[in-house]
Amino acid sequence: MKKIALLLILLISFSSCKSSKRAKNSAPKTTKTTKTTDSKTADKIVKYAMQFDGVRYKYGGTTKKGMDCSGLVTTVFQSENIQLPRTTGSMATTGDWIDLKEVQKGDLLFFATSKNSRKVNHVALVTEARGAYVEFIHASTSKGVIISNLAERYWYYAFVQARRVL
Repeated sequence: MKKIALLLILLISFSSCKSSKRAKNSAPKTTKTTKTTDSKTADKIVKYAMQFDGVRYKYGGTTKKGMDCSGLVTTVFQSENIQLPRTTGSMATTGDWIDLKEVQKGDLLFFATSKNSRKVNHVALVTEARGAYVEFIHASTSKGVIISNLAERYWYYAFVQARRVL
């Protein structure tokens, strides 16, 4: 119960301090968080990301020889000429904060996986979202690039925020 209350407090505090930094993209954007993603671009990005499924984890990696979580995300967005910061911490302030209920394919999920810390240190790309069902691709240190679900207990409790950069 304490973890849920902490999660709600964090989500409320993140919603009140929206960042002004944005991903570089030629498409015009609005500042409202209810906008929808560019579905064609999101489909291309997710399809490209799936090609890395099974690639081993390598800190700082951005190729099929090895990837880390932010390397995966920057690489797949770069395939559509969308430049994102290289680090997870910098990505966590890029684009628009969105409510978890509004998550769509192509959005980014941020997690705090360090014990006793809520500092964002992991990023993932949403591959599918239907209501409460949210699937994402990411590079885990133990299994490399894999697809996971936000309903998994570990990821549910580690979740910090979602952001839209498309």
